[in-house]
Amino acid sequence: MDNQTKFMITCMLFAAICSSVSSDEWKATVVKSIDALVTSCVVVPCSFSHTGGNLPSSRLRAMWHEKDDKKRNIYHEDYTLIKDNFKDRTQLVGRLGQNNCTLEITGVKDHDNGPFCFRVELVRTENNDPTKDKFPFVEDCVELKMLTEPPKPTVIKPKTATQGEPYTVICSVIHTCPTHVPKLTWNHDSTNIIVHHKDIKHGNWEMQSILTFIPEEKDDNREIICTAEFNGGLKSSETFTLHVKRIENYNHIIIPAVVGIGTALLFGIFCIFMRIKLSVNKKETFILSSVSILSCR
Repeated sequence: MDNQTKFMITCMLFAAICSSVSSDEWKATVVKSIDALVTSCVVVPCSFSHTGGNLPSSRLRAMWHEKDDKKRNIYHEDYTLIKDNFKDRTQLVGRLGQNNCTLEITGVKDHDNGPFCFRVELVRTENNDPTKDKFPFVEDCVELKMLTEPPKPTVIKPKTATQGEPYTVICSVIHTCPTHVPKLTWNHDSTNIIVHHKDIKHGNWEMQSILTFIPEEKDDNREIICTAEFNGGLKSSETFTLHVKRIENYNHIIIPAVVGIGTALLFGIFCIFMRIKLSVNKKETFILSSVSILSCR
């Protein structure tokens, strides 16, 4: 292959790349609003797409900025370009090569409201210098709804527990920080605890703890507490009173009844035996009397 042919092929490839990345078919999908617990963290789901297919992460540079000012970055690959009050608090948890621009904010402050927008730029792989291809998505931004109090857990349970039978309680809490999940604990000692964590969409996640134990009579009217501890140290809890249905003990009725029935049977058998004996004695006396009379004659 001569140099002229190589040059033409290179030009064609460059033109194809430029046409794909310069098109208007770049789109971003960002959750519009999400709860953020102060002192904790929040993960903002974000994805983007373009007609040119997947590009390697080395060709992409991402930043998040305030909607009103593209230069006020809350995240940038260049640390010096991040606003001071966001430094060391933001990072991308998504891979750009997989079109994932998900952002994590830690140590949430009560003024981190936003809105915040995602922007992507193409860079040259040789020296990481930016190109003219820059794609802001100011129509797809996220606003944080600040929570100063942590959400309370929800408890699902049967109304009544039965003594000696397994009893299962489910405690769950909704959160928006899957990178630092809340911890659910019980005030009841049990080795039978199952934990689940699932995505319930739109940036919301559910942490669930399932407790199973065998209630005893002493557990009646006992308070059961489920506590959620969030990243940052804030806690919330839910409490309910356990009502244990006792298994009735009929021994105090059954034993005297059995004794009484047994005594009656024994007494009845004794009476029958005595009647039989008396009857036999009478017959013997009658026979003897008859024999005596006959002998006298």
